[in-house]
Amino acid sequence: MTIWVDLMGAQVRYYGKKYRTRVIEAGEGEPLILIHGVGGHAEAYSRNIVRLGQHFRAMAMDLVWHGFSAKPPYNDKSVDTYCEQVLDLADSLGLNKVNIEGESLGGWVAMWFALHHPERLNKLILNTTAGIRFSAGSVQERPETGVNLLRERSLAAINNPNRETIKKRLEWLMAKPDRVTEELTDVRYKIYTEPETRRALTDVFSNSFGGGDSGRYYLSEEQVKQIRVPTLVLWSDYNPGHGPDAGERVAKLIPGAQYVCIKDAAHWPQWEQPEAHDRAVIAFLTKGRID
Repeated sequence: MTIWVDLMGAQVRYYGKKYRTRVIEAGEGEPLILIHGVGGHAEAYSRNIVRLGQHFRAMAMDLVWHGFSAKPPYNDKSVDTYCEQVLDLADSLGLNKVNIEGESLGGWVAMWFALHHPERLNKLILNTTAGIRFSAGSVQERPETGVNLLRERSLAAINNPNRETIKKRLEWLMAKPDRVTEELTDVRYKIYTEPETRRALTDVFSNSFGGGDSGRYYLSEEQVKQIRVPTLVLWSDYNPGHGPDAGERVAKLIPGAQYVCIKDAAHWPQWEQPEAHDRAVIAFLTKGRID
């Protein structure tokens, strides 16, 4: 299957009043906003949008400074800006309440949204989320595969965007390197070689991974405990940086949260194991529980 075939029946649209936001969407009914990770784009959910669209209005978005969304001058309020963009998207569509799934950085943004705009959120799905400063000793670290390697490959991909550096960056996301298709590499190569996007992502990467302005947005465990919307924590057995015990920890911190570990996947379980991912999401959003 290709991205194009997976997305047959979906539409690409641009929404927003303050921010021009690219959205790939399918379906009708209760809205589900899907948010990618740092350096990513809406195609991170290309294997899920149409299937999820059979149950919801599934909308995968490009964050600002990413993909084909707006590229305003970078500011030092990154997570606030991303959260404001999600709110702008919902407002422009007249959506009083939404469901949100966020992967990695997207999960960080989704948690920020849950803490600052809980009245606009139905349910929350955290997919290998970033942005939590765990208490010392509470989870095991995987430093050899974690943020330092991601920083190294991200900067290499944006400073010298070619198919080799971009493929290596994508391989960090996967449990097995051969899951990075040539088409996915081509899509990201196209995005990373756009001059405006390259400038914007250079600023994003320089201020990410615990450096720049991102450091002050990390959530403590006490802040995570304040999330009060129904939450599903999705993790994977090969997630780089933090393994399944971190996902279990997040689920214990959030009152009433449910936890699912997707097997044979790393940082992109929605791409690597799309059927398992979608089953869990659909069950949680429609029945409120995972069977």
